[in-house]
Amino acid sequence: MRHVEAYSRLAGVYDEIVVDPCHAHWASFLHELWSDDAEGVGSVLDICCGTGLLAGELVARGYRVVGVDASEAMLTLARERLGAEVVLSRMTLPELAVEGVFDAAVCTFDGLNYLAPDELRLTMGAVAGCLRPAGWFVFDLHTDAMMNFTIANPTVAGQSAGNDFVISSVVDPGARTCDTRIELTQARDGDSFSEQHRQYFHADANVRASLEHGGFDVTAVGAEYTHEPADASTLRATWTARRRPDELC
Repeated sequence: MRHVEAYSRLAGVYDEIVVDPCHAHWASFLHELWSDDAEGVGSVLDICCGTGLLAGELVARGYRVVGVDASEAMLTLARERLGAEVVLSRMTLPELAVEGVFDAAVCTFDGLNYLAPDELRLTMGAVAGCLRPAGWFVFDLHTDAMMNFTIANPTVAGQSAGNDFVISSVVDPGARTCDTRIELTQARDGDSFSEQHRQYFHADANVRASLEHGGFDVTAVGAEYTHEPADASTLRATWTARRRPDELC
C-alpha cells in the first residue's frame, strides 16, 4: 500500500467516503444568517474550500465566491466542478494573500482543526484582514465531545462507491491532538493508498482568545449549522464572529 501526502489521493474519493450530503443545508443556514445584515453580503471567501461543494451551493444562491485550499488535488476537482466563475488559489494557512475585501469568510468541515494553536491565532488575524468592518467569519470546529467520541471509537471501516476504507485515529487528550490514518484498502480503481492526517482539538477558551486577538467579536456558538446553542453533547460546533468595526484592515 502506497503512503501519500494528505489530500492527494484522498481528493479523488473525498466526496464519496468522507463528506456527508450536508452542504446545501449549511449554505441555507449561512444565507439566512447573512440576510439580516443591513450592509448586505455579496462576496464570500471560502477557506479550505476542498472540492468546491459549499462554494457551488453559495454560487447557486447568488454569492460571489473566492476559494483557497492547501491541496492542489482538491482544487483541481473544485475547478472541474465550479468552472471559471469561482477564482481558486492554493494557499496554506495562515497565509491568505487574496485580492479584495470580502463581506464574509467561511471555513467548513473542520478545516481549522488542522491548525496548531499558534497557527489558529495567526489565521484569525489574516482572515480579519480580508474582511470589511463588521464582516462575518463563520467556521466549524470539532469539540471536546468529538474528542471523547473518537477516543471511544478509534476505528471506522466501511464501503462507499466501490471503495473499501479504514479510518484509524489515535488521540492524545493531553496534547489535544488526533493522528488519523485513512487507508483505502480496496480502491475502485485498484490503487490502494494510505494518508496520515493530524488535527487539533482546540479548547473553546483558546478559540475565543484567538478571535479576540484577531479583531473579532463572537456572536454565537451553535450546534452544527443550527441556531441551537452548542452544549456538552455537540460534536461539531459552528462559530459565528464579526470583525470589529474599529479594527484596521
